[in-house]
Amino acid sequence: MSQYDVVVIGAGPGGYIAAIRAAQLGFKTACIDAGKNKAGDAPALGGTCLNVGCIPSKALLQSSENFHAASHDFAEHGIEVDVKNFDAAKMIARKDEIVTKLTGGIGFLFKKNKVDSLHGKGSLKGQNGDVWQIEVDNNGDKQTVEAKQVIIATGSVPRPLPLISIDNINVLDNEGALNLEAVPQKLGVIGSGVIGLEMGSVWKRLGADVTILEAAPAFMAAADQQNAREALKIFTTEQGLKIELGVEISTVSQDKNGVTVNYKLKDAEHSATFDKLIVAIGRIPNTQGLNAAEVGLEIDERGYIKVDADCRTNLPNVWAIGDVVRGPMLAHKASDEGVAVAERIAGQKPHLDFNTIPWVIYTHPEIAWVGKTEEQLKADGVNYKKGQSGFGANGRALGLGLAQGTVKVLADAETDRILGVHMIGPMASELIAEAVMAMEFKASSEDIGRIVHAHPTLSEVLHEAALAADKRALHG
Repeated sequence: MSQYDVVVIGAGPGGYIAAIRAAQLGFKTACIDAGKNKAGDAPALGGTCLNVGCIPSKALLQSSENFHAASHDFAEHGIEVDVKNFDAAKMIARKDEIVTKLTGGIGFLFKKNKVDSLHGKGSLKGQNGDVWQIEVDNNGDKQTVEAKQVIIATGSVPRPLPLISIDNINVLDNEGALNLEAVPQKLGVIGSGVIGLEMGSVWKRLGADVTILEAAPAFMAAADQQNAREALKIFTTEQGLKIELGVEISTVSQDKNGVTVNYKLKDAEHSATFDKLIVAIGRIPNTQGLNAAEVGLEIDERGYIKVDADCRTNLPNVWAIGDVVRGPMLAHKASDEGVAVAERIAGQKPHLDFNTIPWVIYTHPEIAWVGKTEEQLKADGVNYKKGQSGFGANGRALGLGLAQGTVKVLADAETDRILGVHMIGPMASELIAEAVMAMEFKASSEDIGRIVHAHPTLSEVLHEAALAADKRALHG
């Protein structure tokens, strides 16, 4: 029986990073994962994010943006292009190549750091003295390993829609949405979260008629609502996405004509038939197969493994990180938790602040934020001030032809300490890093305002918003 200092269950963004960091700290480490490649004939590390989530979706987003630019935007630059067609299958093949390259990269990192990769499903069998016994089941081929410390990083799975089952032919989850090899004429999306918006944007730009049905009455409820309203206007009025809010789904059925969704909106009954339907109503923690009940691992009423502020479970020397525990379901949150847990096992005291974890939605334009929204500050009774600036007068944005959007800086009214930064606009996913850095170092809006930003750059919009919060705006 193989014995380890640390065994990680799950090789997604949290698990594989935790395993690498543990090995770097001198622990004999193994990582258990049951993931397989698209063909199903070989192991594939990286979890949902790398294989069927954040990485492949960004590849498709870029392909669709390039197609849209060539079809609609090049002309204003004096470039005449005859776009004859779009090869969706080739786009999918490119996406698959990127995924394969990156999954292979994790395998290389495991070998470099001397992490043992064990293929199969991991489950806790119980303790043998002070060590945990973990069963690894590779399609019936079972082995047991022992570990002094266990890190559970099993991630999440799509939330099912009870009204219909996912077949990934006509009714799709995130994996199916990433593998369509032809552009559907009519595409329905249930859910306007990150997955729904990104996949809806991809296929809309490629020519599909896209309708998004959302149960919540508010659009992007977790985001700053001023930016959410701006995003909704851009997506619907300018890009042609049909987004219905406050929808109550009644039935979903399939026949030779497609997938029909019957729903109620504003007390009126509606029916819509789509060629393909994406179900993107969120994700739930994945604890299946862990043997949690038998070993006494506590799980809360929402299905998350219970942990303390340091990611310790109720079981001795068992930790849990990422989507399977409380907090935002974000890959980078899971990775940082993985590093933190490995370092805590080594006796270190790492820092992790949930309030400075950035959020990004990779639509066009992109949406990103960090810290508190105006709505949260008002609810908490915080006296704040704000500064805003738009990309419409930014030279770099105009040159790029991407001059939509706004940056908002929220700061404490008395101390000027930055409490939140919210943006919609070009490359917001990259621009938000400056705001995260500022908040981590307890910066004030004045601090950002006094930093020299290169000209012409998109970052000048954040600079101007910070100046506006300090009542020193130069261009507004």
